[in-house]
Amino acid sequence: MAETLFQRACARAHVGMEIAVIAAEVPERMAIFSDHGDLTFAQLNYQANQVANLLRANGLVKGDALALLCGNRPEFSVVRFACHRMGLRLTPVNWHLGTEEVSYIVDNCDAVALFADIRVSAQAQAAISGNNKLAVKIAIGGEIPAFTRFETALSSYAGDDIDDPSLGNMMLYTSGTTGRPKGVLRDHPDPQKAADMQAILSAVFQFQPDTGKDCALATGPLYHAGPFNLCMTTPLTAGISTVFMDKWEPEAMLHLVDRYRITHTFCVPTMFVRLLQLDKAVRTRYNIDSIRFIIHGAAPISTETKQAALDWFGPVLWEMFAGTEGQGTIVSPQEWLEKPGTVGRAAPEHVKILDDDGSEQAPGNNGTVYLRNPPDSRFTYYKDDTKTAEAQRGEYFTAGDVGYLDKDGYLFLTGRSAEVIISGGVNIYPQEIDDVLATHNAVADVACVGVPHSEWGEEIKAVVQLKADVSASKELEAELIAHCASQLAKQKLPRTVDFINELPRSHAGKVQRKALRQTYWKDQVRQ
Repeated sequence: MAETLFQRACARAHVGMEIAVIAAEVPERMAIFSDHGDLTFAQLNYQANQVANLLRANGLVKGDALALLCGNRPEFSVVRFACHRMGLRLTPVNWHLGTEEVSYIVDNCDAVALFADIRVSAQAQAAISGNNKLAVKIAIGGEIPAFTRFETALSSYAGDDIDDPSLGNMMLYTSGTTGRPKGVLRDHPDPQKAADMQAILSAVFQFQPDTGKDCALATGPLYHAGPFNLCMTTPLTAGISTVFMDKWEPEAMLHLVDRYRITHTFCVPTMFVRLLQLDKAVRTRYNIDSIRFIIHGAAPISTETKQAALDWFGPVLWEMFAGTEGQGTIVSPQEWLEKPGTVGRAAPEHVKILDDDGSEQAPGNNGTVYLRNPPDSRFTYYKDDTKTAEAQRGEYFTAGDVGYLDKDGYLFLTGRSAEVIISGGVNIYPQEIDDVLATHNAVADVACVGVPHSEWGEEIKAVVQLKADVSASKELEAELIAHCASQLAKQKLPRTVDFINELPRSHAGKVQRKALRQTYWKDQVRQ
């Protein structure tokens, strides 16, 4: 079998220089389409070299840290691949965060260079205030006081392939849903293992780079691990063109799928929910037959929503359970249809379900999900040995997810330990209740939380976002509770329902249950 473009790139590339080889083979192929400009592979490679030379001229060396505060625009990829070939540690920063959290991350990651998008100039200026570590400050898309414009900074530097490349690494920050964001740090990866992982992903994604017809769609913010790896890094290093969405909207996504004949994309469950809520006339307006592969993750999905998405898109939905800290499982559409609700079968000894004492749980029993964290890829929480120790047991770590393995080794998630509702001494995991309520035809989105109760400590409240054509009422509240009663044990029933215009979710699609819960606990302490 003939080698693919990606395989040839890996075989011929120096460390971190896959894009350079692709640019040499197909220089005019489009790498990036976006509202902020397009780049061919030759242009992407040239600008990545310019950024690398700029950073070297300012004294940056392998192991130094760079913070990237940028929306979904071509410069994000340029800086990413410059760091990749320079051996730098790159931290993409969530630009939706407030000034305090952005400043904290830029300082905490020990960045000596900051590239910032003008759309978040206030956060960028706050981040440099009092920060004496930053030797390079570059503004993307326009002017930011005390920063140099991206185009101006690059104009003095050559774009030829750099000498002596060195593979960089990443330090992404957790979303902070269970506390302040934490940097997840790993050592610089072994180049061969990194290439092998990209090869595995390219095979799983069923890329066909030599046709020149494959095209990926980046639906979510590139600072998030899913879009960063699955919508940008993996397609581009395979020689696949990528379309960047600046802001996700359901009909806009369908329009781009039709216009660019998208073959691969990444979604979070709320995207499927909103896509499915579109009128049938809108859905049928666009041709989506080009899609061969959709991977989804970042948050739990109800079986009903996923089944409806499969009925529409066809058997192309793959689900990945993973986190910033490490990989978990992946499940094909065929496997999921055989085991509805699963997030995949665990590799031998990769997943353990442990109780609070560290004892392994029998199949079917709930517990904390621990994933294997082998020595050659073990992470630490940057500057936080205590948090690192709390999250790990030997070669295993947990991000706080709760679930069980069935008798065949398939993993099912039921919630997160940080979200547990403790009512009358009973631990209740709200995701199970969410999934039942999501099946009601009046519900657009839902999250259950524990609210104060004088006798039980907490009681279950369902916070519901209704579909556009549905009105809130006492009768509907009773109907929703009865809907739960038909499927759940008595102790898992919501006692009350609040209706809300829009449920708070992060830009990664995760329900912000902690923030939602705090609205009911403002003046109290959880017992």
